[in-house]
Amino acid sequence: MNKKERASHILNRLEELYPRPEIPLYHEDPYTLLIAVLLSAQCTDERVNKITPSLFKKAKTPQKMVNLKVKEIEDIIRPCGLAPRKAKAIFDLSQILLDKYDGEVPQGLDELEELPGVGHKTASVVLIQAFDTPAFPVDTHIHRLAQRWGLSSGKNVKVTEEALKKVFPKESWAKLHLQIIYYGREYCSARGCDGTTCPLCQELYPKRKKPVKTQKA
Repeated sequence: MNKKERASHILNRLEELYPRPEIPLYHEDPYTLLIAVLLSAQCTDERVNKITPSLFKKAKTPQKMVNLKVKEIEDIIRPCGLAPRKAKAIFDLSQILLDKYDGEVPQGLDELEELPGVGHKTASVVLIQAFDTPAFPVDTHIHRLAQRWGLSSGKNVKVTEEALKKVFPKESWAKLHLQIIYYGREYCSARGCDGTTCPLCQELYPKRKKPVKTQKA
């Protein structure tokens, strides 16, 4: 299979496996999604989902968040790791939303990336999942699988994002990035597959014998 054929096969197989993938982070609106994705940095979605209900019970709007002290936010989110940094970012970005955007989450990539604690991946998730704006967020699972499936050189996440945008139709991005994440967790994890054992790796490269060395995100 060439790259185009592999991409088509991946789309079809993932659609069979995950026809209706849900966003794995608990949220209610663009603001709570933004906070949840920020908290997920270097933390599992499962752990974030255990923390956010308590946080959002106290503050699920920018106005209510800035009424808390940074230390209060930090104490709640501590199990997510990097609590001091994340707590300050949550407080500061909430204040910026109030000062610059009338308390609303901006719908532009540049504006989102200017917010404290919000990187390109976080901004991309919010754009495509909250506002249906085309984006292809690349996390560690997607970066790894894109290399195993011969869709990216893996030089860095930016290269992987650009490669995936070229090979998959724009209308598939919102669902596909979630489908790849779910597949990576279930079948093609960092330790569970080396590029030769999971179903899709075998289907895409039936003659592959050697493990695939992937570069980290």
